[in-house]
Amino acid sequence: MSLQKDLSADPPCHPRACAIQDCLTKNGYKEARCQGAIDALYECCKAFYDKHGEGASSVSCPKPDLLRLKLKQRQEEAAKKSGSS
Repeated sequence: MSLQKDLSADPPCHPRACAIQDCLTKNGYKEARCQGAIDALYECCKAFYDKHGEGASSVSCPKPDLLRLKLKQRQEEAAKKSGSS
């Protein structure tokens, strides 16, 4: 699904949250194998909060403060990986 379709889903970003569950189930709950699905959810949630403001909520998304923390951690992790290769 496209970002716009996932944003307009009920609840917003729910298809991406379900994709994480499906990925975890298929991969023996090894989170490392599902990073792409997790990144896709965070992308959707960021767009959701950008569009509706931090007062908005979706059961599929972490709270805005936690989302910012997770995005920052993922950026730092990516920087470490690219710096060590």
